[in-house]
Formats: sequence, C-alpha cells, structure tokens
Amino acid sequence: MIETENFEIGSTAVYPAHGVADVVGLETKHVGGQALRFYHLQVRGSGLKIIVPIDKAGENGMRPLAGPDEIDKMFEILRDHDIPTDRQTWNRRYRNFMEKIRTGSLHEVAEVYRDLSLLRSHKILSHGEREMLRTARDLLVGELAVAREADESQVAEELDSMFKN
Repeated sequence: MIETENFEIGSTAVYPAHGVADVVGLETKHVGGQALRFYHLQVRGSGLKIIVPIDKAGENGMRPLAGPDEIDKMFEILRDHDIPTDRQTWNRRYRNFMEKIRTGSLHEVAEVYRDLSLLRSHKILSHGEREMLRTARDLLVGELAVAREADESQVAEELDSMFKN
C-alpha cells in the first residue's frame, strides 16, 4: 500500500478514474466521537472536488505522480504490441478494462490504452470501448504532462504515434 499521509496542501496526487488532482485542503471532522482526517482534492481540468479519508487514501488508489522509472515502465507496456488477440465479448472486456482504470495504476491504465488501441486497428470498437479508450488516453496524457512538465498536446501526439499503422 502506498503511504499517503505525506500529501500536504499544494501537493499533487493522482486519484483513480479522475486523474491528476491538487490537494487544496486538509480537514479533521469528528464522526461518532472519533476524529477523522480528510484530504480535499480538486481534479485538474474538470474542477471536480473530492473528499478522501486520509486513512483510506492508499486503499482507494490515491497516489503520488509517477516518477521517471514508472513512466519508463509505462512506455515499455505501450511498446509491447505482441499481446494475444482478445476473444472476450465486448461487455466482459469492458468490465475488465473498467476494473483496471479504477485501480488508479498508471501501468494498468496504460494496458487499457494499449489493448484498445491495438484492438481498434483490427475491428470497430463499441461506443463504450471508444469512451474507455478516450478515458485511458486522457488519464495518461494528464499525468504525463504534469509529471514531465510538458504540453498535453505533445504528450497526446507521442502516445498516439505509438499506435499509428
């Protein structure tokens, strides 16, 4: 489990299925006679506000931005085009991909992006799969742009170029 007590106001985190968020507040609330601490997050891009119990943040998948080693591993995953053809029905595949996105893992989101990008070159994706491909791409682009201090359009172009025929 990732240690999450080290996030402070002004730090940046990644929250599963939402992407990069800024820690905009810390709060202690008394619930049932017990003091509980919470992070207040604001998701970049959408402005969505999320309140996360500090003691459950790691369990929920909240994590620091990916470092250089994690980004290198993500690109290894994206470069691996030698994966078996998926024979699952689209709805089972969708559920499996959704589970990976919900983990918040950079590497699992990269697998979803890679697998759907490769599948798209062989067949027409369902509407749900196209949306999931967009979600995975947006999550990767958002995190990479912040982690590398790069322009989102350049990061998007780099990712997309890995799957051009």
